[in-house]
Amino acid sequence: MKLTAPKQRQGEYFEDLAKHYLEQHGLITVAKNWHYKNMGEIDLVMQAPSTNTLVIVEVRQRSSARFGGAAASITPAKQARLVRTAEHYLHTLASLPPCRFDAVLLDGQ
Repeated sequence: MKLTAPKQRQGEYFEDLAKHYLEQHGLITVAKNWHYKNMGEIDLVMQAPSTNTLVIVEVRQRSSARFGGAAASITPAKQARLVRTAEHYLHTLASLPPCRFDAVLLDGQ
């Protein structure tokens, strides 16, 4: 049995919420919480079947906008880490599909 901290359970809850929302809007889940060594993690990897586009999704939740909210929490350093991690993910694929980065932002939850 894997024990998790309350923050980890909260993060998993919001990632699941985002995953279900995106699936309801036609995206297909490819991977969840994909890790590359100690470099970083991709919250969700989805596919948009209508365009065969791979969608790298960052899920951010903030209960308050006091420090800028969920969008502001995706700092340039976080963006760079996400890009590097995504590059490693893309190297695991047999062919390189079109790809984009999306963010699911939840404020005041």
